[in-house]
Amino acid sequence: MTQPRDEGNWAGPISGLHTPVLPTEAINLNVEGRKLGGPLQGFGQLWQKTYSVRLSGTTVSPQEVIKEWKDNFPSFWPDGSRFFGPLTGINPGDVAVLNLTAPGGMTLSTGIMVLYADDESFTFMTPEGHMFSGWITFSARKEDGATVAQAQVLIRANDPLWELTMRLFGFKKEDQFWFKTLESLAAHFGVQGHPQLSSTCVDPKLQWSRAKNIWHNAAIRSAMHAPVRMARRVIGKA
Repeated sequence: MTQPRDEGNWAGPISGLHTPVLPTEAINLNVEGRKLGGPLQGFGQLWQKTYSVRLSGTTVSPQEVIKEWKDNFPSFWPDGSRFFGPLTGINPGDVAVLNLTAPGGMTLSTGIMVLYADDESFTFMTPEGHMFSGWITFSARKEDGATVAQAQVLIRANDPLWELTMRLFGFKKEDQFWFKTLESLAAHFGVQGHPQLSSTCVDPKLQWSRAKNIWHNAAIRSAMHAPVRMARRVIGKA
């Protein structure tokens, strides 16, 4: 049987996530052994959001944009957010740990897996407990003579607490996060970017059968583990 041309660009099947060797400063929680969660496994309303920036005034190609984005992905994130992935870059099946700044100065630990990657796009999938259940696809294309870079999410809030958080202030924070990321990406190519957002609520219904997802909530588990990390630091200095 003929294999699909892009078969090598997809991650293989897994039963649970396994994190790579990480720097000592990385907080590695809520990733190891977790299952992945797509849009069907989430609780909240289903949203598709597309964040894009036009790289006007430069001749950079979509392939060059994606190569730089994959090779330097952590450097484009806003201050206070850390991406700990394999040193080999972004490849299908790779798992990364995320340390994100949460309200009150807490560090939220979660992660992603690279579901797909080729020369013009790459896609992350989220694990149980993450803010969202879904996919994030990064891509670049030519449009009216200029290259446009974009991040597109298809997501539901993972559980009732995350749904409430996102409605109160989380979606605004999420939009700002990707705007700043795209501004940094554009600046890398010498462009003062002006990101745009297109947002659609694909399904306004809540999936109450998924309310039990709150058991894996990464924010709750990160908060519970914070005193343990503090005690370890104190003991280590004694």
